[in-house]
Formats: sequence, C-alpha cells, structure tokens
Amino acid sequence: MCPAIDNEDERIAHLKLLAERLMRETGIGQEEAKRLVELIGTDWNSLLREAKFLKGRP
Repeated sequence: MCPAIDNEDERIAHLKLLAERLMRETGIGQEEAKRLVELIGTDWNSLLREAKFLKGRP
C-alpha cells in the first residue's frame, strides 16, 4: 500500500494520518475513514470521492 515506507510502524502512522485528514475534510466518522483507507489505499482522489459519497447517503 505504501511501498516507499519500509518500517511497518511508519506505514501505520501514515495511514492513520491519511484517515484523520479524510475525516476532517469530509466529515465522515473515524471507522468509515479507516475502512476506506484499508479498502482503497492511499489514492487521495478516490478516498475523497468515496467519502463524499458516504457522507451524502441518508
């Protein structure tokens, strides 16, 4: 998922920061953000698109 990061702890920290940014910018919950990062990876545009879709659901 993050090939440039060799250390597993760094990779996890990077993914956590990404999920936190996604939460701030889209207003989705923590679990939703973490799950999207797990499913989609680190592609920011895809993460934003899917988070906005989730946010817009009733």
